[in-house]
Amino acid sequence: MSKLLTVVGATGTQGHSLIHNALADPSHTYKIRGLTRNPNSDKAKALASNGVEVVQADINDEVSLVKAFEGSHAIFAITDFFEPFVANGPEKAIEIEVTQGTNLAKAASKTKTLEHYIWSTLPNGKKLTDGKYIVPHFEGKNRIDDYIRSDKNLLPKTTFFWITFYGNNFQYPIFTPNYIKSAHAYVQLSPADPSTPIKAIGSPRTNIGIFAYAILKNPGITKSPTGRFVMAHSEDTTAGKLLSDWSEVTGNASKYIVTSLEDFASVWPGFGQEMGIMMAMWNELREKSWSGEEGVVTREELGIDLKSLTTVKDAYREMDWKALL
Repeated sequence: MSKLLTVVGATGTQGHSLIHNALADPSHTYKIRGLTRNPNSDKAKALASNGVEVVQADINDEVSLVKAFEGSHAIFAITDFFEPFVANGPEKAIEIEVTQGTNLAKAASKTKTLEHYIWSTLPNGKKLTDGKYIVPHFEGKNRIDDYIRSDKNLLPKTTFFWITFYGNNFQYPIFTPNYIKSAHAYVQLSPADPSTPIKAIGSPRTNIGIFAYAILKNPGITKSPTGRFVMAHSEDTTAGKLLSDWSEVTGNASKYIVTSLEDFASVWPGFGQEMGIMMAMWNELREKSWSGEEGVVTREELGIDLKSLTTVKDAYREMDWKALL
């Protein structure tokens, strides 16, 4: 008999990628329930047509989540920092995200059938830098991590899931190279040195689900009495190589320009500060950027073949650069 996998944010990048991989499993280990705010969207209808039980749920409402999680053996949970960030700024967005993530954890803890809880989170930059760098879209998730750790019923069932730099992040204005006519090149500004190590996930639409489903298939190494961390990444690169790979794929000459965090933030108010802090932090932490927890499970331990994963270049090839530039 198939177990029930409930996926929060079923129509988003992470949730949809996991659902795609679960549906492709010939063993049909899981029936799938997808949670979404709008079950009438085209993406939700497409999921339903593929046999997914699409359920409307509100992560701001713990009661609705308790009901939506009923009977689940596994739950994939995610929160969206950036929607409240755009509307309310970083501090309020952290507050909203923490409330939502805590609602998810409380509802999961009350799910009697639950065996495995995957929580999509990020490393604790504040702890890694002794408070020097506080990245808001990391900080909210880290506070939710702490809440999960305080729940002795949920913690042994939890995998804390780190997903590294998206290959398609170059579609966002803060990362998209801009053409400077007099330089005859596309210029990318960054507060990080081009040698800054970057762990990347390639095309997130493909690779995230491969890792997330491998977590579910390997509970012996992805769960522990004190919780377990898993890192999803397909390649080690650098800030500068991300740009040179972009040039190779698009055929556009480019130049990488290091700037101060203050100047970077002033070019893109709001998002420049948010992402600039992250890049500055990675510039300082270097190889320690994805660390701070014991026994982080990697691709090799999950038995994922590197050949099955996409690369950053693959992510670039998926994108419509004529429209973006």
